[in-house]
Amino acid sequence: MMVRPVPARVAPVVTRRNFFRLAGATAAGFFALGADRLRIVASITGLPLDDELTRRNMTESSTSRLGALVAGLRQRGWVEGANYRLEVRSSFGGSDKLKGAVAELIDLKPDVILTGSSVETAAVMAATTSIPIVFATSNDPVGSGFVASLAHPGGNVTGFTSSTAEMGGKWLQLIKEAVPDIERVGILFNPASTPGAGRFYLDSLEQEAAASGVAVVLAPVGTAAEIDGAIGRFSEAPKAAMISLVDSFLVVNRQAVVATAAKYRVPMIYPYHYFMDAGGLMSYGPTLEVRSADYVDLILRGTKAGDLPVQSPRKYELLINRTVAGALGLKIPFTLLARADEIRE
Repeated sequence: MMVRPVPARVAPVVTRRNFFRLAGATAAGFFALGADRLRIVASITGLPLDDELTRRNMTESSTSRLGALVAGLRQRGWVEGANYRLEVRSSFGGSDKLKGAVAELIDLKPDVILTGSSVETAAVMAATTSIPIVFATSNDPVGSGFVASLAHPGGNVTGFTSSTAEMGGKWLQLIKEAVPDIERVGILFNPASTPGAGRFYLDSLEQEAAASGVAVVLAPVGTAAEIDGAIGRFSEAPKAAMISLVDSFLVVNRQAVVATAAKYRVPMIYPYHYFMDAGGLMSYGPTLEVRSADYVDLILRGTKAGDLPVQSPRKYELLINRTVAGALGLKIPFTLLARADEIRE
């Protein structure tokens, strides 16, 4: 079955012409605010500050979230330490740590806050209705109550989505192509940190499962200690594979998830390339495009966050690790390999 990128449903893309129109319209407001004032750009992440992804994100690279932000802002005339400073906090460590990190950032009175996941976005929104917020990723911003609509967010929040509800069915299509004889599929997720407690993706996934004769078995986890048991039970008959839902908890624990899947020889598909970097079998998700500098720049120059439409991914990519497949005893069909954007060995 041919798997094609999921189209953006409602969210319009800010065109180059519209971007410059917005920038020009807010230039007067920017100078009225006082261009000599040192602006504060704040960011909160659910990853530990010593996590490999966090360290990578801090490098000035177009493929890292904060690095691309810094580089993008420089292209627009913002120089860190000269006319703005970047403040980063981690919420890793539980609810108390999250509350503390949010409080620290609010106390700084930043000009804009960039959030890393829906959990952080909700926490920051609960703490302020005036400071502009840009979420770097959210899968269901309307359903989560972050924005009134994708085209017209309103309020003090806007940002970028990273997938759609239909992705659930796409993941099942792909993992079943890789492992055609599966009779059931396990759904790994943390109800506290995945969109809609998992339901956001389950409708399309269950529809696809019914059409293909596969049983859906939920595998919720709440702590890292539960990952082993949740995955291990799918190593037994009947034949099974697993799907990792979009979930900040699973991203933080991606090394454990991938290692456990390898330990029990359970094929699993992931929503982000981060899991592939940890040795995962395959992933299908949005191509990493860090566009937050566009919105942070406009907000720093006076545009209201609620006037900026939420944007959706422009491209999705399929990654397959053929060496991992071999270790699992899988022979990936040529028809699936031919559609892969990247094949790792």
